[in-house]
Amino acid sequence: MTNHTAGASGTVQELGHVVLYVADLTRSAAFYGEVLGWHRVVTPPEAPIAMFSGGRTHHELLLIEVGPDATAIPGGRRLGMYHFAMKVGTTDAELLAALERVRSRPDLARIVGATDHTVTHSLYLFDPDGNEVELYIDVQDADWRRNPDLAFAMNRPLVIDGVTLP
Repeated sequence: MTNHTAGASGTVQELGHVVLYVADLTRSAAFYGEVLGWHRVVTPPEAPIAMFSGGRTHHELLLIEVGPDATAIPGGRRLGMYHFAMKVGTTDAELLAALERVRSRPDLARIVGATDHTVTHSLYLFDPDGNEVELYIDVQDADWRRNPDLAFAMNRPLVIDGVTLP
C-alpha cells in the first residue's frame, strides 16, 4: 500500500512527546530521571508536573501528578496505549547498563520481558504507575530499510553474551 501523503505539507514528521498522569510525582520523576537517565527540565516549583528531555526538543515526556486516588490502569486487554518505547543506545552493552539501573530500583520498576525483535533488542517494564515502557537498541546489522520484512521477523528470547534476559 502506498502512502500518497508521505512528505506532504502538514503530515506527521515525528512523535513529539508523551504525557502521563502519575499518582506520585516524586516517585515517577525518580524513575524517569534517576533510573532511565532522562534530563529533567526546569519547571515552576508550585506546578504538579515534571518535564524530561533527551535533548531533541524542549520535552519528550511530561508527567502530571493527579494523586493516589486516581483510577489505576486496568490490566489485561483494553483500548488505549499498550506501551511506549525509548531508545537507550546502539549497543547491547548500553541495553545491559539500562537493565542494571532498572534492577537497582525494584521499588520503582518491574521488568516484565525481554525480546529479540531482529531489528531491535528490547526490555519491557512497568513504571511506578503501571505504564508499560520498552527500552531498546537498534540492532546495527539489521537493515530494515533495505529489507522491510525484518521488522516482521518472529520474536525470539533476548540472549546477550550467552545469557537469556531478563
